[in-house]
Amino acid sequence: GTLVEILAGADSTVEVGQPLAVLKPGGEAPPKAAAAAAPVAKPAPAAAAPAKPAPKPAAAAPKAPAGGAPDAAAASGERRVKMTRMRQSIAKRLKDAQNTTAMLTTFQEVDMSEVIALRKEYKDAFEQAHGVRLGFMSAFVKASAFALQQIPGVNAVIDDSTSEIIYRDYIDISVAVASPRGLVVPVVRDVQTMSIFKVEASIAELAQKAKKEELTLDDMSGGTFTISNGGVFGSMLGTPIINPPQSAILGMHATKMRPVVTKSGDIVPRPVMYLALTYDHRLVDGREAVTFLTTVRDQIEDPRRLLLEC
Repeated sequence: GTLVEILAGADSTVEVGQPLAVLKPGGEAPPKAAAAAAPVAKPAPAAAAPAKPAPKPAAAAPKAPAGGAPDAAAASGERRVKMTRMRQSIAKRLKDAQNTTAMLTTFQEVDMSEVIALRKEYKDAFEQAHGVRLGFMSAFVKASAFALQQIPGVNAVIDDSTSEIIYRDYIDISVAVASPRGLVVPVVRDVQTMSIFKVEASIAELAQKAKKEELTLDDMSGGTFTISNGGVFGSMLGTPIINPPQSAILGMHATKMRPVVTKSGDIVPRPVMYLALTYDHRLVDGREAVTFLTTVRDQIEDPRRLLLEC
């Protein structure tokens, strides 16, 4: 139809049932009439007043971003977990060590060829004879015990309250092992009197107790020197921190095939481990630290020395 007359003006108030316009049925509207009809779109909202609730569904639109917001918040959020007493104790001890000692680290590389070959040849016979597996830690414990006897300052400690150095004739080595609650350092005592078998058996027993969370305070108290093996986790090199009140710690790392120049000048692939000794420079001089590491190296590179103690 054709719009003939508009009865209600823009922004005017109309009653229900009141005519708004006059339409002529049939025919197509001339172009001019169509153009004139365009302004009529403005009062349409007045006529469509009952349609105002229609925007309500649009309110659902924000729900989509709202649904994604928690995911974004969770991805970039944070949470607080109370430190366990063990973690608090470890944190305090390590910070005390940092504040008290003059820590310095020196390094040495070790050719593991001979000790690997020895273990490969005798591991089955060793396990059959003693009931425990032959590992590498026992070799480093015994090598360290020998080196500590040669360089007693590394096995000593400073008593800051009296400004005295305490030299120990016994060697109690703390061996870092993993437990469900974190890293713990049970002690293998009187290593200087023990055989490789007894050292290996003691380490295995302490590791099992750590796994079952059955270590006692006596198991972890004392210790004159610590050995930590980050190599089991793939560590190539690191600087271990002293376990107070000790004066030094030996860090073992992963064994990797590396090019080595032999005495004859040939370059050959060899299994090499990097060792790190962190020590209290107030008590241990650099010469003593290097001598300690080279002594350990010599014992490992020629494991027959472990039996002959030379």
